[in-house]
Amino acid sequence: MSSPCDPQHAPAGDVGAALLMIDSRLKGIHDGRTGSDPEQQALIDQYTESMGPQEAAGVLDGACTLIYMFMTWLRKAHEDQDKDVIEYVVPTLVASMRMMPRSIPPEAIPTMAGLAISAGMGLSPSLWRKQYGDWTEEEMTPLEATALLLAEHINRITEDPDFATRMITEALSSAVGD
Repeated sequence: MSSPCDPQHAPAGDVGAALLMIDSRLKGIHDGRTGSDPEQQALIDQYTESMGPQEAAGVLDGACTLIYMFMTWLRKAHEDQDKDVIEYVVPTLVASMRMMPRSIPPEAIPTMAGLAISAGMGLSPSLWRKQYGDWTEEEMTPLEATALLLAEHINRITEDPDFATRMITEALSSAVGD
């Protein structure tokens, strides 16, 4: 039985642009910067301001695709150890988001947890979210933070600061080759 939130029905979006933004943030964290690199932030701001509604929707869908891919990888890694990804990943994700009140308002946390749970169950985060209405401006930073936190979680598990980015890049490369 197919679900209306089945990933096969979801647009992949602009995964490359979403990954670029997440990778930029990850590199900033690992370079020891507590804030954004002003020059890099200016470039990201310029890029996002140049987007029309379709391009912005593509990046949103791309971020949801990243969340889906990260949670799929995490689910498989946890299943290999007879563990439930939702039990082991979502509480840590929520706790991390709660420590970021300037970036993630408390009212956005349930939605972001829902995105991760839907992906952990093999559903499309973007289609799951769509059933509750349009994205709000207040959800943009939390969405980016959710993808970032999941990528960082994968990087810590693998003890490789570039693993999550490389995994997605390789998946995109193989998809283009097919």
